[in-house]
Amino acid sequence: MSIQRLEIAGFRSLENVVWEPGALNVLIGQNGSGKSNLLRALQLLKSAAEGKLSQAVRASGGMAPLMWDGQAESIIFKLRIGQPDATYAYEIVMERLGQSGGFRIEKELLYRDKSTKTTKILERTGRGATIQKLPTKDVIEIKGDALKEDETLLSQTASIEVTGLPRVFISRTRGALVDSCVYHDVRVDADAEIRRAAVSRRDTQVNADGNNLVSVLHTHYTSDRHFKDEINMAMKAAFGDEFEELVFPPAEDGRVQLRVRWRSLKREQSAADLSDGTLRFLFLITVLASPEPPPLIAIDEPETGLHPSMFPLVAEHAADAARRTQVILTTHSPQFLNAFKGRADITTIAEWREGKTHLRRLPEAELAKWLEHYQLGDLMLSGELENIG
Repeated sequence: MSIQRLEIAGFRSLENVVWEPGALNVLIGQNGSGKSNLLRALQLLKSAAEGKLSQAVRASGGMAPLMWDGQAESIIFKLRIGQPDATYAYEIVMERLGQSGGFRIEKELLYRDKSTKTTKILERTGRGATIQKLPTKDVIEIKGDALKEDETLLSQTASIEVTGLPRVFISRTRGALVDSCVYHDVRVDADAEIRRAAVSRRDTQVNADGNNLVSVLHTHYTSDRHFKDEINMAMKAAFGDEFEELVFPPAEDGRVQLRVRWRSLKREQSAADLSDGTLRFLFLITVLASPEPPPLIAIDEPETGLHPSMFPLVAEHAADAARRTQVILTTHSPQFLNAFKGRADITTIAEWREGKTHLRRLPEAELAKWLEHYQLGDLMLSGELENIG
């Protein structure tokens, strides 16, 4: 399932934006233009589907820091999620409670579109909620006092035991949000958890903080030959014939270590001793080459800490991942943008005007004409990219 359309109102700098992303998306814009706020919005939607919305709001300091300029009365998310057989539309309205940091779900709606038929699955207002029973046209009524006012109905349906509950449709929408992965501020410094030995277990997706990278690498590298070849080819492309392979010797308490075997060194290099750039490159390639990708991968400024020679490798893996899932990257690096060589279908510009963020996908046909003579990053550096369309 992929996001076809996303509308956000009242959230941080996103006072009122509409965005229709494709399979591969690169958001560009100056510092402070609101690129990262879009990823924060996606993370908040994930929390809403997990039943952790109130926790996420508290961690942000309450509603006040989340609301546009302190003027918005509510935060609204509307999204359309596409599947091969149908489209799901989901809407949440978070209303601030006075001047406090609290909020309540004032409105929530989920429906399914298939051909010419629209089926309402669940609807919630401040007074209560209804869930459509399928295949009948009966509805389940839920009184407001039976719901947590600061958590979504979507996240609470698992505890509702009623015959005919449209669990498949609900789980598809919920899963598309819960399983999405948004990577922001992944730590690779000397004290980061990502450098330590990991418990030996089957772990298929890198967490948002990246801390389980060793476990995920161990899972796929030792059991999936195609994944192992992808990692090895990427590392050899980045570091030449010096790189031999990754190894995972056992550590204490059922843990495994990550070590890199270099041709010219007798001793394998542990994750604790790898450079920040090397570890970050391994993290990016692992996420993008995953044989079991999440429905959405969003990475904030993937070029951070990398040598420019690695940019084409990351771009190539991002484009390949976009054939299997939806990928969103943010950047303000012309060199990283150049690595996408002539792709006229991927660029969204984030601009800060009149105290708010504006999002604009560049028209593919017009941009393609420019790319016959220039590269994306060069157009960005010259300021021409923002003037297209």
